[in-house]
Amino acid sequence: MADYRRNEAREWARATMRGVANVITPTFTRDLRGMNERAIRHDVRTEIEYGFWGALLVAETATTLPEYIQCMEWATDEARGKFRLIHHASFNTLEENIAAVQQAERAGASLVLLSYPANFYPQSNEEIYQYTTAFCAQTNLAVILFPVPLWGFERFHPAGFAPELIKRLVDDVPNLAAIKAEGGYPTIAGFIQTYKMLNDRVVVTFPLESDGLPLASVLPMQFMGTSNYEYYGPMVPRIFALVQEGQFDKAMELYWQIHPARLTNINTMSMIAGSNFIHRMIWKYQGWLNGFNGGPLRQPTMRLVDRQMKVLRQGLVASGLDVTTSPDSEFFVGRNPA
Repeated sequence: MADYRRNEAREWARATMRGVANVITPTFTRDLRGMNERAIRHDVRTEIEYGFWGALLVAETATTLPEYIQCMEWATDEARGKFRLIHHASFNTLEENIAAVQQAERAGASLVLLSYPANFYPQSNEEIYQYTTAFCAQTNLAVILFPVPLWGFERFHPAGFAPELIKRLVDDVPNLAAIKAEGGYPTIAGFIQTYKMLNDRVVVTFPLESDGLPLASVLPMQFMGTSNYEYYGPMVPRIFALVQEGQFDKAMELYWQIHPARLTNINTMSMIAGSNFIHRMIWKYQGWLNGFNGGPLRQPTMRLVDRQMKVLRQGLVASGLDVTTSPDSEFFVGRNPA
């Protein structure tokens, strides 16, 4: 259960959401019939070791709802209050998402990232408003609103999520406590507009570290997340902390150190433009290169092939980061097979 009340969500977020939130992609057993508890606990420990404030427990890897909740219970137990778990409201329907968030709240999630189902095709901003408010009304958790081009809402506004709709939601939903503002991507215009309009009321962040880290040096940004920061090991929390401490030159020295890996990541992620869906197996492989568990994912999943793995590994080498010497074949087994 959350350590705040629903009407305290914004106050809690302002006081507590300070740091970087990564992702955890659940690992399956080798026969893909169940979840791998040791792997999930390993990933939580690695997140804590690397200095992450929390992580999104990813729901887009063909887990059933009971499996997902079991993973949430294991993760919160392993975290022991040192680390926050973010529920991923990315199930099939509004009704299923409401059931999931209520169970995740009981299992120990601290807050929730709101997605919109692939079959949700609203005919107006009002339908987006109704979906969002209906979901938020059924949870006590702080909600992160996520304006991003993945939803396909550009038919209503070029930014993909109309600024006036975002403001209306903040006006009307007391537990809407943060905004992961990627509207209008690849520009930062949606973030800047949202920040200027609403950062005095809710926590507004830009999660893509390539822009988010420099932005945090010129305007107050207390939180960054969620994204595939695990590709860089502990570097993103380290750089973000330096920015918060006012050590800009040291932060930028590390920022440029990982730039070869950053460019590799940007190029590899370009495939999202055609699928409007994140390649979770690539993200999981990126983490495995830096000590996370890796391991099998259940189908349907995007396929990971040698040409992708080779360039991702080389990006880390070129950045002078520690990278596993294990062969790529071991990624598909994982560090804690079960």
